[in-house]
Amino acid sequence: MPRVVRFHQTGGPEVLQIETIDVPPPGAGEVRIAVKALGLNRAESMFRLGQYLEQPTFPARLGYEAAGTVEAVGPGVTGLKSGDAVSTVPAFSQNQYGVYGDVAIVPAAAVAKHPPSLSWTEAAAIWMQYLTAYGALIEMARLGAGDTVLIPAASSSVGIAAIQIASMVGATPIALTRKHDKRAALTKLGAAHVIATQEQDVVAEVDKLTEGQGARVVFDPVGGPTFAKLMTAMSRLEYLHHEIRCK
Repeated sequence: MPRVVRFHQTGGPEVLQIETIDVPPPGAGEVRIAVKALGLNRAESMFRLGQYLEQPTFPARLGYEAAGTVEAVGPGVTGLKSGDAVSTVPAFSQNQYGVYGDVAIVPAAAVAKHPPSLSWTEAAAIWMQYLTAYGALIEMARLGAGDTVLIPAASSSVGIAAIQIASMVGATPIALTRKHDKRAALTKLGAAHVIATQEQDVVAEVDKLTEGQGARVVFDPVGGPTFAKLMTAMSRLEYLHHEIRCK
């Protein structure tokens, strides 16, 4: 029988247990995958700690991202077959599915064909950060050519994804990082400008870079004490629109 990771109470990594259990065949609309690699995400650690959007139902599985080969498909599944190389998209509840283990049952709608240009490890580690950044920047903010976007925590995986997505649509990504030592790396990744927040005045630098216009979009994955400065660095028109939407 395959090994899977489960936990029976919330807590730190010590609550995780490797258990040998019977994994059933996939049901209607589901796929069973032999896992070759899996991704680790903050959302999963929060779920394990009981600090996520939903509380775990015990015994709880864990994990959103995996790459591997299809072992079996359930009734009604089309476009996938046994032997296909695939990866999973984080589009399901961890109370229903989890991918930490030798095998995983996942909804077919959350399965994508594995690009041959990616290794198993790469394919299991790209979905969460890029979907997070894409949803915020493209679907919600409608970021486009000519827009300026501020990206705090720019050297994080989500920050890097945001820089690349902004660059692809013709926007101007301004990367924010605490110190200047990451400037070269962030520029290489596509940042048009880099501001070291512990060494420079963020508002003054944004004002200078945008010729007084401010940034139309702020993609802030952190929050906290810098929020007020980021709002001040926004375009005044966008700031007013934000206030109106909040009211």
